[in-house]
Amino acid sequence: MRALRPMLSLAAIAFLVATLTAQAPVARWMPQTSGVTVRLRGVSAVSSTVGWVSGAAGTVLRTSDAGTTWQRLTVPGAEALDFRDIDATDARTAHVLSIGPGAASRIYQTSDAGATWTERFVNTNPQAFFDAMTFAGADHGVAVSDSVDGRFVILLTTNGGRTWTPVPADRLPPALPGEGAFAASGTNVAMSGPRHLWFATTKSRVVRSTDGGRSWTVHQTPIATGEATGIFSVAFRDQRHGMAVGGNYTQERGTGANAAFTSDGGVTWTLAPAPGVGGFRSAVMWLRSARAWLTVGPAGADWADGTAGVWTPAGGDGYDAVSIHAASGTGWATGSGGRIARVAVTSGGGRVRQ
Repeated sequence: MRALRPMLSLAAIAFLVATLTAQAPVARWMPQTSGVTVRLRGVSAVSSTVGWVSGAAGTVLRTSDAGTTWQRLTVPGAEALDFRDIDATDARTAHVLSIGPGAASRIYQTSDAGATWTERFVNTNPQAFFDAMTFAGADHGVAVSDSVDGRFVILLTTNGGRTWTPVPADRLPPALPGEGAFAASGTNVAMSGPRHLWFATTKSRVVRSTDGGRSWTVHQTPIATGEATGIFSVAFRDQRHGMAVGGNYTQERGTGANAAFTSDGGVTWTLAPAPGVGGFRSAVMWLRSARAWLTVGPAGADWADGTAGVWTPAGGDGYDAVSIHAASGTGWATGSGGRIARVAVTSGGGRVRQ
């Protein structure tokens, strides 16, 4: 006798979808008053109460009361700089990176909660244009630039950002013509401990190192590339599992090949299944407490489960960048017009797959 093939009714399918959606994490987006109107693209949450934000016109903000008030900090001589990235390693120590050609690309450091700042790096190569940086712990960090003369430009620090050393060009793979990185949310570079480093490019490639930056390889992803299109953010939850997101920043609601994931450390990448990400996304991060990926862009936000197989909307008004403190599940998202929202994440039932 031929075995009967079990079939799901429409009601059962609807129930399954509703169950998955209900058990996805939940984010509450609570707008706060920043006191500024410039676009804020950098954000770093170091606890449930302390956060740092950066943006255009030399803007650096800090809160120590969970965002009830934001203090504007002064970086001397930086009034005209565009601070696209800020990375804090504790409540009092932070590094801020400005973008632009030549000397417009700089890194400043504070160790006294922003009362004073020290200029730690000034770009002297007129062809270089630094885009982003990140840290793994208090000591190890990396900063990346657009390519120069067919080679990527990467800086490393092993002493907490006091000095930055360029990786020799012969240790880096060749860049494609015009290949660089999008200076969007400061999250197109990632680290997992001091040895595993990645950064993503405008050509939708991921460049990786497994030896602390001494040698690098490059790997293609299936994310779309072209004019104004490529990878804008990359994140890893461990040394093997990562997510890259992007798209076309001139088509904020455009869907398609905007997200991909890897389970072998970034060697091979698989396109997220449809419907997947809900538009152009400029930042992605892994939330350990929720066991899920959170992606944000100017047009919205999405959750993805650990394998990027199940996607659900995450709410919010749309932001450029997001940073959530791992232990507390709270943080901030930033965007245009000086917008800041406090974000509080709850798990939603624990069915999100690891």
